[in-house]
Amino acid sequence: MKLILVPGLWLDASSWDGVVPALQAAGHETFPVTLPGLESVDADRTGIGLETHIDAVAALIDSLDGPVVLVGHSGGGPVVHGATDRRPDRVARVVYVDSGPGAEGFNVNDGIAHDDVEMPLPPWSEFGEEELRDFTPEGLDTFAARAIPSPSHAATDPLHLHDERRYGVPVTIITSTFPREQMLTMIAEEHPYTGDLVRITDVSIVELPTGHWPQFTKPDELAQAIIDAL
Repeated sequence: MKLILVPGLWLDASSWDGVVPALQAAGHETFPVTLPGLESVDADRTGIGLETHIDAVAALIDSLDGPVVLVGHSGGGPVVHGATDRRPDRVARVVYVDSGPGAEGFNVNDGIAHDDVEMPLPPWSEFGEEELRDFTPEGLDTFAARAIPSPSHAATDPLHLHDERRYGVPVTIITSTFPREQMLTMIAEEHPYTGDLVRITDVSIVELPTGHWPQFTKPDELAQAIIDAL
């Protein structure tokens, strides 16, 4: 299967490096994505919004033959949901890694400090203990050193959706910071984080207890969870 791996805020394609070898060893083709504006710290992020990121993933789908699986971590969740909305006939499954799809009008996170162009990684003191679980101090330092400011509008623009065929695409949620029962409650209550999950006809939930970035804290376990989902 062709797997398109979409990172969350502040990360590029290399954030999947710990996961890719196991996916490839299982026979899958991997396509880690560096979204527009995340090419480097010095990249021009002017005018880049959520639609730009969705366009990039849809273009990658179009460049490949056959069905694809979209894997979205964190802020990459609404990006892959938007791409599924654009290409519902091409997406065999969506895997959300400590993430959710959102719904019409959802934004990734407009509560983090930013200007009109970019949103730098906040200090670790602004994150919850559950998000940082299993990180060593050295791991946090490595993350901060590699972090790239995200385009502000990719995080703050509202998600716009058009094709209800997206509800028929199977979904797997790999939840790390929320236990499964809490996730089920959030889906039933249509929490903004889970968004369209209440309307998607085939949803599986897998617990992988760790922090918000399992590709760094538990890469082998995350790879296996993705493989199992397929």
